[in-house]
Amino acid sequence: MSDHSQLLSPGKLGALTLSNRILMAPLTRCRADADHVPTPLMAEYYSQRASAGLIIAEATMVLEGNSSFWREPGVYSEAQVEGWRRVTEAVHARGGRIVLQLWHGGRSCHPLLNHGRQPVAPSALAIQGDEVHTPEGKKPYVVPRELRDDEVPGIIAGFRRAAENARAAGFDGVEVHGANGYLLDEFLRDGSNRRVGPYGGPVAHRARLLLEVTDAVSEVWGADRVGVRISPLNGYNDMRDSDPVGLTAHVASELGRRRIAYLHLMRGDFLGQQQADVVSAARAAFSGPLVGNMGYTPGEADAAIAAGTLAAVAFGHHYVSNPDLVERVRRGLPLTEPNPATFYSPGPAGYTDYPLLTA
Repeated sequence: MSDHSQLLSPGKLGALTLSNRILMAPLTRCRADADHVPTPLMAEYYSQRASAGLIIAEATMVLEGNSSFWREPGVYSEAQVEGWRRVTEAVHARGGRIVLQLWHGGRSCHPLLNHGRQPVAPSALAIQGDEVHTPEGKKPYVVPRELRDDEVPGIIAGFRRAAENARAAGFDGVEVHGANGYLLDEFLRDGSNRRVGPYGGPVAHRARLLLEVTDAVSEVWGADRVGVRISPLNGYNDMRDSDPVGLTAHVASELGRRRIAYLHLMRGDFLGQQQADVVSAARAAFSGPLVGNMGYTPGEADAAIAAGTLAAVAFGHHYVSNPDLVERVRRGLPLTEPNPATFYSPGPAGYTDYPLLTA
């Protein structure tokens, strides 16, 4: 048996009661159907991981025509709501808790995935140095159209409707996706936001859309069932900011005043290029529960919780291949490494066929 007493102890994130502090991070897996409807296979996948203190379900489109991947789920149609209801019922049947991550792809969307529609972004700057998977193979990202100020209320309304739909689908709360180079993160960081006016320029203006979305979603759920995820250092999707620590402090302070359920902080850069201590900045500025993410071992996570730095830790990489991660940590057993070749492939291979201890 391992001694991860803090990580395995019960806890709370706002109104969300956790059986342990091992959270399942949101993981895009592209197993929805062609209409972005969650499938029975997804219900099986999430229910297998119901022992997590909280499941944060994958990035889910709040508005039609904003697909960044192939077959990622949405939550804007009745069929999608019904598909998600099967997921939440399966998780709840096994005693789990699950929130839905609400997402707009912004400039990472591609016309070939969206019936020819040009993506929108804070500024007309394309993602450089990468390609997107489309029905016609890998393609360069296109230059997005700069979103007009008078179109912003429509984006906020889309998040609000998605929050209402998530509630109808039986989720326990929602997480606003403000990370990883998607629309809300694109507004946050000055490497992608070059606009002027109420949503551009100083950090207080760049953070405005994220905060307005958070307020709208909180009106649906209550702030104590709303989390927000940010990634001030992550270079994925060609992202950067000139002052990630200052950005973190401002956003964390504003979210703290709103008394949200938790702030979900990605502490590093997938590409290993941008370095800074954003955890300390967030902890100093945010008065509520802080959830850590990105490269934590169970031992490091336990120590961070014991020190009062974090309330919980979200694990992604190892939740792909260890559906019973909580029990493996409890017993001190080795963790299975995932197969990256099946991260986004269709069907159960590399999705629902990783072995359970009870098997």
